[in-house]
Amino acid sequence: MTTISLALKRLPHGDGLPLPAYATDGAAGMDVVSADATTLAPGARAAIATGFAIAIPAGYEVQVRPRSGLALKHGVTCLNTPGTIDSDYRGEVKVILANLGTEPFVIARGDRIAQLVPAPVQRATLDEVADLDDTVRGSGGFGSTGR
Repeated sequence: MTTISLALKRLPHGDGLPLPAYATDGAAGMDVVSADATTLAPGARAAIATGFAIAIPAGYEVQVRPRSGLALKHGVTCLNTPGTIDSDYRGEVKVILANLGTEPFVIARGDRIAQLVPAPVQRATLDEVADLDDTVRGSGGFGSTGR
């Protein structure tokens, strides 16, 4: 397991909130809490403030992922999942939540809303070619493998 260091700046509206933290020794993601109090209507989406900004080392990103309990119990998930926080971004971390459920979802200040997972980034170069090699699947797209 690799550990990296993330610099975190607490913003004024984040005072008193817990910092992102791993809930268990085996957790891959750090739970992050809301700095906002709001209600998401069914079908609504919003960028929820966290009250902090981070500096991520070059060569890494931080992925924003949904919390499985919110998704299963309430139909609340993160859009653009996994969301990526790039290493050169220095603004407030916000979580795009969507309520796919049938009931309004109340978010209180301090509620756990997502998880953050640091990950290494691999960059690619593109080589333009006239043709691509053949595969069994070929150009078969969505649903082409039988499901």
